[in-house]
Amino acid sequence: MPGNKLVIVESPTKVTSIKKYLGDGYTVEASVGHIRDLIEPKDIPAEKKRGAFGQFGVDVDNDFEPYYVVSDRARKTVANLKRALKDADELLLATDEDREGEAIAWHLLEELKPKVPVKRMVFHEITKEAIEAARENTRDLDMALVDAQETRRILDRLYGYEVSPVLWRKVRQGLSAGRVQSPATRLIVDRERERMAFVAASYWDLIAQFAPAADEAAFESRLARVDGQRVASGRDFDDRGQLTGKATVFDESSARALADAVIAPSTTVVVTKLETKPYSRRPAAPFTTSTMQQEAARKLRFTARQTMSVAQSLYENGHITYMRTDSPSLSTQAVNAARSQATALYGAESIPDKPRAYTGKSKNAQEAHEAIRPAGESWRTPASMASVLHGNDLRLYELIWKRTVASQMADAKGQTASVTIEAGVHTGSLDGTIAEFTASGTVITFRGFLQAYEEGRDEERNADAAASDAKLPPLKEGQTLLVQDVEAKGHETTPPPRYTEASLVKRLEELGVGRPSTYAAIISTIVDRGYVTAQGQSLIPNWIAFAVVRLLEDHFGDLVEYDFTAELEDDLDRIADGEETRATWLKGFYFGSDSHRGLRTVVDNLGEIDAREINSVRIADDITLRIGRYGPYLEVAEPGAAADATPRRVNIPPELAPDELTVAKARELIDAPVQSDRELGVNPDNGKLVVVKDGRFGPYVTEVDAEIAPVADTVDITDAVDEVVDLETGEVAPAKKKKAKAAKASKAVEKPRTASLFKSMDPASIDLDSALKLLDLPRTVGEDPETGEPILAQNGRYGAYLKKGADTRSLTGEDAIFDIDLAGALELFAQPKYGARRASNALKEFEADPVSGKPIRVKDGRFGPYVTDGETNATIPRGETVEEVDFKRAIQLLADKRAKGPVKRGAGTKRPAAKTTAAKASTTKTTAAKATAKTSTARATAKTTTARKTTAAKAPARKAPARKATGSSGAES
Repeated sequence: MPGNKLVIVESPTKVTSIKKYLGDGYTVEASVGHIRDLIEPKDIPAEKKRGAFGQFGVDVDNDFEPYYVVSDRARKTVANLKRALKDADELLLATDEDREGEAIAWHLLEELKPKVPVKRMVFHEITKEAIEAARENTRDLDMALVDAQETRRILDRLYGYEVSPVLWRKVRQGLSAGRVQSPATRLIVDRERERMAFVAASYWDLIAQFAPAADEAAFESRLARVDGQRVASGRDFDDRGQLTGKATVFDESSARALADAVIAPSTTVVVTKLETKPYSRRPAAPFTTSTMQQEAARKLRFTARQTMSVAQSLYENGHITYMRTDSPSLSTQAVNAARSQATALYGAESIPDKPRAYTGKSKNAQEAHEAIRPAGESWRTPASMASVLHGNDLRLYELIWKRTVASQMADAKGQTASVTIEAGVHTGSLDGTIAEFTASGTVITFRGFLQAYEEGRDEERNADAAASDAKLPPLKEGQTLLVQDVEAKGHETTPPPRYTEASLVKRLEELGVGRPSTYAAIISTIVDRGYVTAQGQSLIPNWIAFAVVRLLEDHFGDLVEYDFTAELEDDLDRIADGEETRATWLKGFYFGSDSHRGLRTVVDNLGEIDAREINSVRIADDITLRIGRYGPYLEVAEPGAAADATPRRVNIPPELAPDELTVAKARELIDAPVQSDRELGVNPDNGKLVVVKDGRFGPYVTEVDAEIAPVADTVDITDAVDEVVDLETGEVAPAKKKKAKAAKASKAVEKPRTASLFKSMDPASIDLDSALKLLDLPRTVGEDPETGEPILAQNGRYGAYLKKGADTRSLTGEDAIFDIDLAGALELFAQPKYGARRASNALKEFEADPVSGKPIRVKDGRFGPYVTDGETNATIPRGETVEEVDFKRAIQLLADKRAKGPVKRGAGTKRPAAKTTAAKASTTKTTAAKATAKTSTARATAKTTTARKTTAAKAPARKAPARKATGSSGAES
């Protein structure tokens, strides 16, 4: 093929896969995700700062014109793409076929400004056939999809930048609100509220072991009715512990009495009813993004983020089809491949006469994609892929393969038998009582799709044992049975189970909140923000989430309503279909319409928000939970105390879940004896008493005047740090008032020396000598014989280390601070900081990364193992082990991290410079506080101003390539 065509894909991994299929005449390069994004307000040039773009990076008064900039990460990439374009006679934009991919293609077009023909090339799997078909069937850019993605991005910017500052002022600095993350957080908080309000109900039943004869195996049966009246089970009670229907509730004494009567020799036991009916079960549909995330969580214990990361790798390496889809349908090619594989592995009888067709309920245009399946016309089995894939890649591929093959297999068939057994009591006070027991069992006579795969299930609430199948022997009506055992068993109803990642994804999809492609990011965000803690499989809300959700419910009700959020998704779909324009929809959302109160109107008319009330939860009349700056605590009104007396405060153990903080537990915490500080002895150098204490950040030792009895700290180290927001009142503290408060504190209290205990030290056994060593840190190891600089051993944020001037070296552990000598220290400093010494500590080493050209290593860091090439660090996802990370996976992790770009910081903040003295640190924080307070004040003033400037300089004009409506769409990544 003559000429040279430039093909741009999103991921560097795709470059290698696609090159081999396109052959000569094609140059393939990667954009590494988005190259442009909305500018951060702090980065807006001074001449435009006070104009229309100053608040959001979006001109809300001129059709919501966005101000885009090339990210720092992407500058080098853009320069490389421009050089490659100079030698090309055609540009093929081959980004993903969804909204996000279409937007990336448009941004490339806007930035590269090509003078050669441009075509859009799309495919949903990376195989030779798919790439060749995409090359022959190019199309124009779909601007409706671009508008939908751009609307979503601007909507999220407006939402976050208008609502988050309210959280900063009234709850805590650094919090965020989001179009989808806030409703997701509310779901988890609502479930915890249900658990907190739940009242358990107790009930008893009987479990009997019956046998056809003395020499035959017994089967289990459960009490169902007594004298025709149904016996209560867990389903008969509501969340307040009240019986909801007509049923007999047995207590312990009555249950044990009946058990004794049933097992008595005089009792007659007869089969009164036996029913059998055919059993048939259909296979589950092939995977969509949502069902894949749910099933990977159940069966592989993957997080949603981990599932999508592994699936991305499988897709880019040509092993599966596109992993972002709402459609369960399969192409004819895929159906034939699945049926052929099932026939070859399980026999011709394992497939039905006609292929199965699956349809989804989603209205999203992503249904243009197939379901997630193995790529190609014929599929390799997991066993044959073991030489190609390893670890989590192989496990997820096997799950996808099994699900897809099983979806085209025959139903499982069998027989279900249900038996009713009457036990006639003829003894004691219960003489004449008829106790009916029931049991059921299923016998599978043809396994069908079960030979390949069976779908997992979420935890069911108050599931009764009667629901489970028992193995039943051959029985007939009128048959007499023997009673081998009867057990009276007590039960308690259980609260609604907490959400897991799987069940949360399922619920979000049911409500229409977000899109499957965003679920992984949603869950990661609410965990990273500290709203939710993952404990095992459960997602537990932290108390800060209660305050945030309460504020949003009280003052931004629409924004956390599930129906409203789902309607936003439908609106984005309409924009993607060309039924509505970006500017019109955003105007209605932000400024309001006949049916909707605009976001701007809500923010401008919030009224007074009582921060103290928002951050409080009433536990009892005399106990209130407060959500403070440093975490939750109980505030207790002491009996007989004056009205203006300071309430007593009691810390809440961090491991205590919100639903576990009952009134009884709160009183237990309040009544618990306060652990007194332990005296270790007197420091002979200064005569001060050394004590060990338990502080907010763990145990530590400190010095107090010997003549003063050690008491709990009244002034905390952090009290001297200026805070922009007073979180008790929710108001911005005046700088002068804060400065006066700090000056008063410094005069009243001379700060004692303090030192945290090492992790290996026990507060109950530490002695005076060890405490004095800690207080004397940093320890001078010696002097460098060449420079005369002192070498210090000390503890830091990232562990123990040596320091010589500005040069540092990590130590192997905290104990080495006291153990290392001068010779050992000089040996460490003689080694390169990032060279052989660190390489020798690597858990794994690989060849050079294709992007940076530097060797890749797997190391163990503060937050767990990570992959690095010396420039980029990528944490190994939770659930993956170091052993499972091979060279390909390491490259993928680094590429994903580069694609995300650097960590975004809040507006107005900068990476702090290295602090050399305590004074400098204090000055830096004070300056930052003043600057933030000034910014907050300026913004508040701007919001109350009705006149808005509309003549500010515009962002670069949008070029609208030829529009061509298509049926394809996609959810944002």
